[in-house]
Amino acid sequence: MTFIPLHAFNDNYIWLIKEKDSSRIWAVDPGDADVVIQYCNEHQLTLEGILITHHHKDHTGGVLKLKNQYRCSVYGPQHLVPLVTHPLHEGDTVRVYSTTFTIIETPGHTLDHLCYLSDQATPALLSGDTLFRGGCGRIMEGTPEQMLTAMNKLATLPDNTLVYCTHEYTLANYRFALHLDQNNSDLISAQKNCSQLRENNEVTIPSTLKLEKATNPFLRTQIPRVVAQAADQLGENVANDPVSAFSQVRRAKDSFS
Repeated sequence: MTFIPLHAFNDNYIWLIKEKDSSRIWAVDPGDADVVIQYCNEHQLTLEGILITHHHKDHTGGVLKLKNQYRCSVYGPQHLVPLVTHPLHEGDTVRVYSTTFTIIETPGHTLDHLCYLSDQATPALLSGDTLFRGGCGRIMEGTPEQMLTAMNKLATLPDNTLVYCTHEYTLANYRFALHLDQNNSDLISAQKNCSQLRENNEVTIPSTLKLEKATNPFLRTQIPRVVAQAADQLGENVANDPVSAFSQVRRAKDSFS
């Protein structure tokens, strides 16, 4: 199974899922139908299915056009029916070729957010806007407690899990992460590597869960120095409980420039 990134808008990735020698593909969060159609036409492919992580237009804006053109199945949050043909909930599964994806509900960025975890030996996590390389989504509909719960869920996945998020936010995320954790050698190395990738116009995704746990401040809000630096930036006392600590780090990111 191969994951192919298509660029959309300013910094979105629409992930295409393809198996070797197959003439069919799946699309993840196709906010723009035209880039998917163009790729299919250029490579003589047919769209078989669509996976949606959440309702935002930059992730769903192309779904109806693609659904109508290819008559394909659409999997995603319950409330997007009838756009979604197969509504999903925690623990449900989706079969994509020979791979099964299990649904993980991760409300926080939005209340309907889903992640998809494959059953491969090296698992793939389609994390949408919940977990980014070096960051997490803004809390737009949920609460800090919900977002922390989502982070804790994902932190329990195997370290070798490949994390496929849907935005190229990595370098901006790393600037903030280094602001909180400037002596983190794993983070310094990752930032240098990704800077080189972007200079070469290459994508920085996927990451691994092991790397995220070592470098992503939103998986490290239990580390005193990370929270202390966030509190200092905000001019606040250091939070003394897990939810408040997570909120402090998230609010520091929201105001960071």
